[in-house]
Amino acid sequence: MRRVWIIGASGSGKTTLGARLAAALGVPHVELDALHHGPGWSEPTAEQFRAVVRPLVEGESWVIDGGYSHKLGDLIPAAADTVIWLDLPLHVTMRRLLARTLDRLWNRRELWNGNRESLRGAFWGRESLTWWAVRKHREYRRTLPQQFAGPDYAATRVERLRSAADVERLLASAGAG
Repeated sequence: MRRVWIIGASGSGKTTLGARLAAALGVPHVELDALHHGPGWSEPTAEQFRAVVRPLVEGESWVIDGGYSHKLGDLIPAAADTVIWLDLPLHVTMRRLLARTLDRLWNRRELWNGNRESLRGAFWGRESLTWWAVRKHREYRRTLPQQFAGPDYAATRVERLRSAADVERLLASAGAG
């Protein structure tokens, strides 16, 4: 594992796993959300985002967490030697997401580039973080098994982690246990 891509729904633990795994492997950790969400929640165009991410992906080793395939296409998965899909049960992901969001709201924690979560952004509307997490969870369960079984991933190690115990086993095998 030298080039690891971590994917999963919001609240699944991508960034936490990414930081721990990168530390264990002695490689850089990249959180795509931090690169994507500019001041005032501004977003780069696909071209701008690819220009920022491409040099990172061209590096010798890394752990990158996040998706953004709508802007990055196959840039990250094509370069990864390992894909980790955090496919925890929805109730676990939602419990984590709720706890994290409430902590951020209560303590006014900055996320990236001066941005903070809001009640509205977290809980209301079709673009809320909670709805996004549910949609992504369902979408990933529907599409990723076929995608990862396809020829584009034949030479890639794909780990589907379905529990906290699976995550800890992976970290132990990487020397982070």
